[in-house]
Amino acid sequence: MARVCVFLVLGLVACATCSTITEQSDHVTLSTPQLEASFVRKGYVSGVKAGSFLDKATGARDLGFGLDIIDWIMEPGADDAYKDKLPGDLAYRYNNLVHGKRPKRSIEGPQICTQAKELDPQVVSADHFTAVHMQYNYTIAAPGKRTGSLWQQTLVFPKGKRYFISSDRITSVNASDAMFLRLDMPGHIKKEKIDQASEIYLSYIDGGKRIPMSEFATPFAPDEKFNFRRDRDGVPERFIRAYRVKNPRTGEPGPWLAGMTLDPGIVHEGWCNRRPGFICFIEEFGGRPIRPGQKLSAAFIVGWFDSIEEMHRVYDQHKGATDLEVAGESWQLHLPTRQ
Repeated sequence: MARVCVFLVLGLVACATCSTITEQSDHVTLSTPQLEASFVRKGYVSGVKAGSFLDKATGARDLGFGLDIIDWIMEPGADDAYKDKLPGDLAYRYNNLVHGKRPKRSIEGPQICTQAKELDPQVVSADHFTAVHMQYNYTIAAPGKRTGSLWQQTLVFPKGKRYFISSDRITSVNASDAMFLRLDMPGHIKKEKIDQASEIYLSYIDGGKRIPMSEFATPFAPDEKFNFRRDRDGVPERFIRAYRVKNPRTGEPGPWLAGMTLDPGIVHEGWCNRRPGFICFIEEFGGRPIRPGQKLSAAFIVGWFDSIEEMHRVYDQHKGATDLEVAGESWQLHLPTRQ
């Protein structure tokens, strides 16, 4: 488990990194010379607040519902036999346009982003970075499963960078043959903002594929195209999903907003499909056996890049990491360790 030294920053604080933290009743905002990002306390919670991730070099912003947004703890298999006994939002419907044909089931919930309702982002300020930490204990579970697994999210904003490093970690109270956590990585594109994106890049399709927005003109299911499955496709060299945002000042293709899963082998399934209301970037990481008390974690880089080559270069510098630790005046990515 990452050790995170935290304190709540009140009001407006100037720190040695030339960054400021502003706290309001429903969110906290970080501003650096390169970026701006907000973290929600109430409402649609986890990750970076929708529309708040600003690239100051170009004026570009994220186009969706937020970045690194968290859902349920899940596993393969159907819940058909006990669907009517599931509390809250745990029932999983498949054979449809939203979820495709592959059966899955929730172990614990609720969906954090829509149902947790309130989190308490904690902030760490140091000379060379600012970090934000959030956590939540799941409160509902499928029959025969316990409640209380702990989700922890740490976001680190290094000085001078246009991206942040993050990790999402589950400390499980349940056993599973193939537990995974579902999240949005980097984040969806809202229907009304699709025309502000010029193309999409998926590193694991055809060795790296640039996809025109015309491919997303009409809805299609997750398993129709642009779908990745580790059990079918193996482990790719890199796992990067990105969309290119048009420069708001010129309308020309601008920077890429990328979400990079630093250990490509930890991705269980991921897809980029068109739902009626948005373009979806869902990812599931894990998908391997776990016992009560064990941890499941993944590490990511999310941010702005001027080229695919730059994404690859940054990815390869950090490739393989699955966890992130903040302690005192330092942060560190960790490679996977045996339980």
